[in-house]
Amino acid sequence: MRFIKMHGCGNDYIIVDGFEEVVPELEQAARTVSDRHFGIGGDGLVVILPADTADLHMRMFNPDGSEAEMCGNAIRCVAKYAREHGIVSGTEMDVDTLAGVKHLELSVEDGIVVRSRVNMGPPRLERSRIPMAGPPGRVISEPLDVDGQMFQITCVSMGNPHTVIRIDQDPESYPVTEHGPAIEHHPNFPARTNVEFVQVLSAGEVRSRTWERGAGETLACGTGASATAVACALNGWTDRSIVVHLRGGDLEIEWGADDTVYMTGPAVEVYRGEIDLD
Repeated sequence: MRFIKMHGCGNDYIIVDGFEEVVPELEQAARTVSDRHFGIGGDGLVVILPADTADLHMRMFNPDGSEAEMCGNAIRCVAKYAREHGIVSGTEMDVDTLAGVKHLELSVEDGIVVRSRVNMGPPRLERSRIPMAGPPGRVISEPLDVDGQMFQITCVSMGNPHTVIRIDQDPESYPVTEHGPAIEHHPNFPARTNVEFVQVLSAGEVRSRTWERGAGETLACGTGASATAVACALNGWTDRSIVVHLRGGDLEIEWGADDTVYMTGPAVEVYRGEIDLD
């Protein structure tokens, strides 16, 4: 299988051109290639495929083999590959995902895509659409008991579920790897959840660490940064347009007056290769 290794703010993926390659048993392939010791190593496997209602279709599999509905960093990598390899010729494209069709605007310099602005769509805020157990309504600064420890959570779905928690310290010193998996697997989240631990720096800046469902801690998460911006605005902690500082880089997030979330950031090609999956 031929592949390209790419990353968006350190969130790294094995990208496969499904127009040219046939990958059997995608769930097992994702587990194999994502392994950082015995495989290629990455935060997941992404396959680019033809689509009937968009320019292309993106499927993204986590390192544990589970399929994610949407990934903001992966979709920028897909857009870069598609434009630079002639799947799409213009500076705009539509990408079909399990979370719906996403529209992207590309910044191209000398034929190279340097940044992409992604229309992430409107956030889903009703508890049942996240999904999360409990009565109807939104989950904003609501207490959650996790093994006897209380967290104030705000939940947002950007096509996949996110739980945002404000902390009053630098996330680098916060026990993300301890609390992240416990919250991910909390019984109130029937589809599990991604978790963001967020320090508010100002009305226009936050710092965040992410525990991703099915992947563990990653250096960045595009849907997570989008959910973070929405959660911060809902709580009145920040403006609706902010910079989210992640371990792997920065993403610009705007929750527009039209209720649409826009994410802007880079994608980088690391190397190309091939691997025997037999």
